[in-house]
Amino acid sequence: MRRRKGLPIHGWINLDKPVGPTSTQAIGRVRRITGAGRVGHAGTLDPLASGVLPIALGEATKTVPYIQDARKIYRFTVRWGQATTTDDREGDVIADSAHRPGDDDLKAMLPRFTGLISQAPPAFSAIRIAGARAYDLARAGTPAEMAERPIDIHRLEWVANEDPDHAVFEVETGKGAYVRSLARDIGIALGTFGHVSALRRLAVGQFHAKNAFPLDFDALPSDIAGLTEHVLPIETVLDDIPALALTADEAQRLRCGQTVGLFTHHHRDWLAELIAEGRDGGIVLALWQGKAIAMVRIDSAEAQPVRVFNYEP
Repeated sequence: MRRRKGLPIHGWINLDKPVGPTSTQAIGRVRRITGAGRVGHAGTLDPLASGVLPIALGEATKTVPYIQDARKIYRFTVRWGQATTTDDREGDVIADSAHRPGDDDLKAMLPRFTGLISQAPPAFSAIRIAGARAYDLARAGTPAEMAERPIDIHRLEWVANEDPDHAVFEVETGKGAYVRSLARDIGIALGTFGHVSALRRLAVGQFHAKNAFPLDFDALPSDIAGLTEHVLPIETVLDDIPALALTADEAQRLRCGQTVGLFTHHHRDWLAELIAEGRDGGIVLALWQGKAIAMVRIDSAEAQPVRVFNYEP
């Protein structure tokens, strides 16, 4: 029996994942509702976390690498005085402290965790250690020693104290940062312990929570059929990449995997701007009538196709 290919839906959905489902379950729910043939996501969210989960449909899955390195913004609550196996509320408590940090201590701590810092990922994470996932090793009772690595914290703000045991923070991070590790390390730096008790992702690159689609996992698919109306264009995640406008003939050449020469007056001016910005030799987005045709590499006044989008724009 031939496998059903699914509907040719191409673009992005800015999903607001609720607490509870995994990112994989969210993908499955979107696939069943939209009927899309291919579905992927950028940036896993733990079941504990809610918020922005960008989901790619169809040919948009080819652009996932261009959003994975985007900055992310989180609002999270730290529960003071307890260390857990997972560095969040879902783990077992393994250490206690009666100490609670004061407001002055919290303010003084912020610069220490801002900028380029070193961070050891949580033992319960998806990082591969000698071919095995770290969380599999931890669940088997043999947690790996997690080596520190550099991460970039662009912004860290203390928002409020909910009560003596809980403080709320907002952080803007670069690639590879773990909020659970940040909560753990902040607690230790303040002479106590800490773990994440609540976590919400407010933004991933161009995707923001205020514009996200809140998916009700208890509703019937027929009740949320309007989800497809929220599909954003493929080029949504490529706003920061230089764009090359094509003619119909040039677009067709790229679709066939052929290079396109950039020798017209318009192209020469565009190339001059690209060189002035130091982007010569890099990846750019090729467009026809404002729609994404391919990702191309510019080399010696030629556009060489790197990733072609196989859909009718």
